[in-house]
Amino acid sequence: MYTALYRAYRPEVFDEILGQDHIVRILKNQIQTDTTSHAYLFCGTRGTGKTTTARILAKGLNCLSEGDRPCGQCSVCREIKEGTFLDVIEIDAASNNGVDNIRELRESVKYPPAAGRKKVYIIDEVHMLSTGAFNALLKTLEEPPEYVVFILATTEPHKLPATILSRCMRLDFKRVPENVLIGGMSEICQKKGIQVSDSALRIIAANADGSVRDGLSILDQCISGGDTKVDASDVLEFLGASGEETFVELTDLIRKKRTSDAIVLVAQALADGKDVRQFMRDWVNHYRNLLMTKFIKNPQEIINMSVENIDRIRRQSETIELTEINQGILELSRTINEAKWSTQPRILLELAIVKLSSVSAGRTPIMGMTSERMISSEPAGSQGYYGKPAGSPLQNATSGSPGESSVSEIGHAPDEDGNKAAPEPKDYDRIWKAVFEDGEASKGSFYIVGSGAALTSIEEHSFTVTVRSGHVKAYAERNRELLETLMERHTGKKRSMKIAETGAGAASMESEASMEDIAQEAEKLLGVNVEIK
Repeated sequence: MYTALYRAYRPEVFDEILGQDHIVRILKNQIQTDTTSHAYLFCGTRGTGKTTTARILAKGLNCLSEGDRPCGQCSVCREIKEGTFLDVIEIDAASNNGVDNIRELRESVKYPPAAGRKKVYIIDEVHMLSTGAFNALLKTLEEPPEYVVFILATTEPHKLPATILSRCMRLDFKRVPENVLIGGMSEICQKKGIQVSDSALRIIAANADGSVRDGLSILDQCISGGDTKVDASDVLEFLGASGEETFVELTDLIRKKRTSDAIVLVAQALADGKDVRQFMRDWVNHYRNLLMTKFIKNPQEIINMSVENIDRIRRQSETIELTEINQGILELSRTINEAKWSTQPRILLELAIVKLSSVSAGRTPIMGMTSERMISSEPAGSQGYYGKPAGSPLQNATSGSPGESSVSEIGHAPDEDGNKAAPEPKDYDRIWKAVFEDGEASKGSFYIVGSGAALTSIEEHSFTVTVRSGHVKAYAERNRELLETLMERHTGKKRSMKIAETGAGAASMESEASMEDIAQEAEKLLGVNVEIK
């Protein structure tokens, strides 16, 4: 009968445990100095070695060797490995979680070890015990007989009562680093005579997400076909994932507004058996890789990819804007979250492609702004922030309604000499409203500018914002770069910002928000009382 890799190559002594050196050091020292605790709590994510370490600790407490314990060779160590040693009792709390089960355990604790020095109880998934079972265990866990050791293992320590936590020595198992996983899997492949490429091992380790068991399960799947050679394409095929070249091409199609070609490319990938949710996760990771290569000179260790793929990503990152990367990550992350509960995740992915293509076809998004916000429009006749009728801040580019112009086109009509004229004063409120909405989507505190300032002048190379107070002036100064960028977007020309205060000769603002209004808005936003002094 075939034995799975994670069982066949389970560590038998402390030195074989991967990635938990801090715990191994503690336990080895306690065994050598005979200072072991009466109760341990092993916490950590799945597949990090909690149960395996518990068994090795049980071996160390009962090992017959005179040297380092456990030796892994004596009769006690072999019996514990085979699960036949009478004094090591493993309990699955998921299926034995009642009060009666714990009462039976308490009765068995009274009897001394039959063959070893210590009687060890390993309770796996201990967080599954009922409240009554926890209460029944408390006294025994606090003061067990000197020959009894409890080892509790759980992936969710927050579900344990504080009374249990306080009675145990807690040891937290970390996710195993990818380079450690790669080294461990490489040794196993050498023992089995299988050639696995470094890129294949990196992909397996990345998908294992710090779990040794998950990594070995994926490796087991990859070599189960009988091949003696495994490369990256084989691993991607087993995982239902796509190669990096697919996401490079897909991202380029999005940027070139070739929506139909992008949807066809995804359809081809899914037709090859790729999992749609995995595809979305891999695409988000591609955008993350673009972000890393944009800021990090040597991203090999962070990205965990072949040099060739990193070069492909770097070339693409040099041509893509940071705002596009941001929008891709936000849109796909939202789609992945919705796909968890959907029976049609493919449709959500295709919708995300259409949205991202539409954003690329329009103006560049502001960081943090959703695609729905960018293509929205206001009903006619809505009021501006200062009581004036305001037009649509951003008309739908595909509407083509006659007689209407978007804010971004204001002031673009050429004069007699062919130069683009500055916007008319009648358009100032419309422009400022659009700037305010975009800024508010980027920064929640941007309402301070909208309620305490107004656009009062647009010159050839500058524009003037009139503020009501020094507080608003300071805020506008801190956000100068963002305001100038937004104004450029809505007027079509780069201008520097001038700030004027009311009473300093600037035009007065109509229907100014009072400090009380600002305080009320701040209270709603921050959830605290704001006093005006």
